[in-house]
Amino acid sequence: MSTHKILFQPHNREVTVNDGEILIRAALEAGVHVNASCGGEGVCGKCRVIIEKGDVEGGISERLDQEDQEKGYRLACQAVVKSDLVVRIPTESTVDASILNIQSTPRKTARIQHLDFDKLKEQGLFLPPVEKRYLELPGPDAQEHEPDVTRIVNYLRHHFDEHRLQFNLPVIRKIPDIMRENDFKITVTLVRPVHGGGKTRIINVQAGDTTGENYAIALDIGTTTVYGQVIDLISGETLSQYGEFNGQISYGEDVISRIVYAEKPEGLQKLHDVVINTINTVITKIVKRSKVAPDNIAAITIAGNTTMTQLLLMVNPKYIRRSPYVPAATLYPPFRAIDLNIELPEHATALVYPQISSYVGGDIVSGVMGSGMYRAEELTLFLDIGTNAEVVVGNKDWLVCAACSAGPAFEGGGIEFGMRASKGAIEDFSLDPISFEPMLITIGNVRPKGICGSGLIIMVAVMFETGIINSQGKYNQDMDTPRIREKEGIYEYVLAWKDETGIDRDIVLTEIDIENLIRAKGAIYSGCITLLEEVGLGINDIERIILAGGFGSYIDLEKAITIGLLPEIDPARVTFIGNGSLMGAKMSSLTNRIRQDVGDVTNMMTNFELSETQSYMDHYVAALFLPHTDINLFPKLKERLEARKNI
Repeated sequence: MSTHKILFQPHNREVTVNDGEILIRAALEAGVHVNASCGGEGVCGKCRVIIEKGDVEGGISERLDQEDQEKGYRLACQAVVKSDLVVRIPTESTVDASILNIQSTPRKTARIQHLDFDKLKEQGLFLPPVEKRYLELPGPDAQEHEPDVTRIVNYLRHHFDEHRLQFNLPVIRKIPDIMRENDFKITVTLVRPVHGGGKTRIINVQAGDTTGENYAIALDIGTTTVYGQVIDLISGETLSQYGEFNGQISYGEDVISRIVYAEKPEGLQKLHDVVINTINTVITKIVKRSKVAPDNIAAITIAGNTTMTQLLLMVNPKYIRRSPYVPAATLYPPFRAIDLNIELPEHATALVYPQISSYVGGDIVSGVMGSGMYRAEELTLFLDIGTNAEVVVGNKDWLVCAACSAGPAFEGGGIEFGMRASKGAIEDFSLDPISFEPMLITIGNVRPKGICGSGLIIMVAVMFETGIINSQGKYNQDMDTPRIREKEGIYEYVLAWKDETGIDRDIVLTEIDIENLIRAKGAIYSGCITLLEEVGLGINDIERIILAGGFGSYIDLEKAITIGLLPEIDPARVTFIGNGSLMGAKMSSLTNRIRQDVGDVTNMMTNFELSETQSYMDHYVAALFLPHTDINLFPKLKERLEARKNI
């Protein structure tokens, strides 16, 4: 994809963006404020800019008269970048440069780490647990009466040096007809034992040569969503991917409410059936999109938190939420997918990632495996942010972990106009520090309907740095703006007036919303600090941070540091791996080496129960401010705040 350079004047800010980018998003990327409050739909007409050089597509609106258009005015939220540009922000949208240079900084998100299949090969890690062998067998005759199964075993030993073979009964039932269907030319599917010394299982037999078609499914069962991928076990390619909301949401947003529901009569069965239905929906979608014949899918690797795993397996999760918080098991044996009513061929083997504790589950083990931190020398802090935030610290020599209950704020819960990251959610925000007018960008560039987690972080960070709210998250009531108002004793800021929204209501951010965010970020920050402290380390000892989870891809790192969600660390040392749970599940599908390592990693991960760790509550209380009671822990932010006071 081609890229274009955009120079914003009079700020002399330049940014490089992809062809087809929306101009207002390019402005945010460059740290240039443009007034906007309609979420990018083009109805407020406040994001007027002048195209001095280059071409854009669109941006012409009834909000711009003919004279304006001839002068080069365009609406930034509607203008699509098609070339290098020089863009001037007109006077009505310009703020004092000294303030702008402090308040607005280019967005910095974590660099993304992808699964490198070629690197797996180079490191000798590509040892597929499921393989196929093509056999051209001699048929029996009047002189040779060797049984069909023995014929296969002897051929595999002689031609492929395969020993210690085991057949499942359903395979034996298929063999006589399949062998004669194609003149004794068949393909057998073998599943390697996780560790040496075990038996190689023959789980399927097919007519003809199907060795070029060998596939697996990687599945992440999250509290909110279920994601699946079809993996080509020969090329390592992901052929298709699809996610669906976990049907269990209807019975509770978080794991605790689902455990409570599971304790009701027939509750466990209901939650099991619902998640199986979601899984089957995902599998149907990805198999259809991949154009893969279902009979060529040999395995499914599943990762999920401890509660999701026990609900999937119909194991009572009751004791997960009761002290001393004990899960039913950490390791689960392989099983046939159809035994759980997962709609895959009867030979497909299911492998479930092991758990560490009640609140550090297989999704985190999978993420640790997928990130490769367990094989690295670097001292790493792994953080998966969601309703329950999990933290892992360590390297190839040792690992410690803990879970901290962040609450649902990052997914829109507990926020008056909070919503998940979907169309109409405010995902980015800037503020004119003179007029205190907002600049909003929504997912899908439509009228705003609410606030998603990443947008909430940015809003609170920007408001804090511009002085609209104080370190306790309370609004400055002396600000000269109609957007700050009192309603039933609670102060709030109007992000968008009702005639600018998609819900015919004012969208506001209340002090209670901010308080809920502060509690959530405080839980995560204090969890990280407590875990480090328990092993005699501080944040300066950490060489890199790995962020996992869908939410992590949208976090503006500097804004997350500004509110005290993350410790102050060089953004260049932060890596985002996306859905770490799914990445680890994919890796286990591709290589037996990772499956072998899983048990060792599980054994080396020491879990800390934060609720029973003395110092955790002290750190949590100290973190219930923006960014913290001790601003010296955030020296760069402290410097920016002091510079603002001197303007």
